Amino acid sequence: MPTTASSAAGGQQEPGKSRSVDHDALDSEIEKQRSIALQDGKLDVAIESLLNYEKQVRLAADVPGTRKVVLAIIQLCYEAKAWKTLNEQILLLSKRRSQLKQAVTAMVQQAMQYIAETPTVEARIELIETLNTVSAGKIYVEIERARLIKKLAKIREEQGQIAEAAECMQEVAVETFGAMAKTEKIAFILEQVRLCLDRKDFIRAQILSRKINPKVFIESGKEKKKPKDGDNIVEEPAPDVPTLPELRRIYHELMIRYYSHNHEYLEICRSYQAIYETLVKNEVQSSDTAMVTEGQAEWVPILRKICWYLVLAPHDPMQSSLLNSTLEDKKLSEIPMFQALLKHFVTMEVIRWVSFWGDYKSEFEQEAHLTGGSLGEQAAEDLRQRVIEHNILVVSKYYSRITLKRLSELLCLTAQETEKHLSEMVVSKALIAKVDRPAGVVCFLSKQDSNDVLNSWAVNIEKLLELVEKSCHQIHKETMVHKVTLKVQ
Repeated sequence: MPTTASSAAGGQQEPGKSRSVDHDALDSEIEKQRSIALQDGKLDVAIESLLNYEKQVRLAADVPGTRKVVLAIIQLCYEAKAWKTLNEQILLLSKRRSQLKQAVTAMVQQAMQYIAETPTVEARIELIETLNTVSAGKIYVEIERARLIKKLAKIREEQGQIAEAAECMQEVAVETFGAMAKTEKIAFILEQVRLCLDRKDFIRAQILSRKINPKVFIESGKEKKKPKDGDNIVEEPAPDVPTLPELRRIYHELMIRYYSHNHEYLEICRSYQAIYETLVKNEVQSSDTAMVTEGQAEWVPILRKICWYLVLAPHDPMQSSLLNSTLEDKKLSEIPMFQALLKHFVTMEVIRWVSFWGDYKSEFEQEAHLTGGSLGEQAAEDLRQRVIEHNILVVSKYYSRITLKRLSELLCLTAQETEKHLSEMVVSKALIAKVDRPAGVVCFLSKQDSNDVLNSWAVNIEKLLELVEKSCHQIHKETMVHKVTLKVQ
């Protein structure tokens, strides 16, 4: 038994007061109890003896000694494959009076290494739930608890219990963990978002995704500052946590899944744009020819998706800006079909739907076999809608007034369909137009307010005065020339 300094009166010392502990004797006692547990098969006897030593070193506030005994107890349970006893001892040790937090932390971290060694799924779940109970509400093991929850959610997902896995993950708010690495926080939140999307809980997925600012994926070239005294020490992320560029791609892929649910084509395009920029950046930084070829095989399908979603997105300033910037990309020349596709929607010319769809139908259907999958069941209808909207905008640029019949001929639609699409564009404020239904005339001139009318009048009057002044000058000039001619004669 390790020797301790007794009080002067020969009684017990106050708990928590430091006393000396003979660690050499403690080590020899641990080895002795190990032999009793594993060779003689008397695990309970060995644990009981070690618990007495644990009490002495705990009351002596000896952190190394307490940690050593606690780890020895759970190590014996693991080596004896006594999983039920292991769970019991973990709960018992964590609930002992004045238990040191360093001992609890070491115990939880050590027991987490045994999770993969459990013989059955039930034993694995039981051990995880035991550790989760021990770590609940303790700040010093909050990172370990988050990792335990993630392991439990993965098991639930493998069992097909997606809803239970999602609810399990939502119990932890890792954004408040100061000691957790940034990449591990992001990976945890992304896992929460993924499970919500798998569960078809799109509202909660959006709420969780807003916890991640896309700017965190931009790696700065600044060196990490050394932590000052009093600052939280950030732990290293778990080995299975992806790197920041990988997390950026995962984030945007999940956002594509979310935006696809509501057919938000422009946001889908922006997410693909972010993935494409990462791939091109990696290709530029790489000098290996094989890697460049592999990178090209990755970015070509992504660039195709960008082009498709650009033309599928409703016309607005953001869509127009992205359309023109994508056309300026030199890599687009390597896929000329899609360069021509974007030029169709930039050029102010009417697009004939029949010939256009005949050229691009095979390319449209081929997307189902490329990265990202098909464009969606509604995409073909939306594409035709965008072609019609483009044609109406083109007509509005060249005509101030046009008959509904002639407009229908240009759009290859019936009068009812033309009026329907025209009305939808006016309601969405993509176009300013008026339809005189009795006369069958469409007017594309916008209504001017009083200030605009007065300004136009002022400009017209100014132009009129300039013309009068020039005319007077010419008349005066001719008069002077005529007078000189008469004098000469």
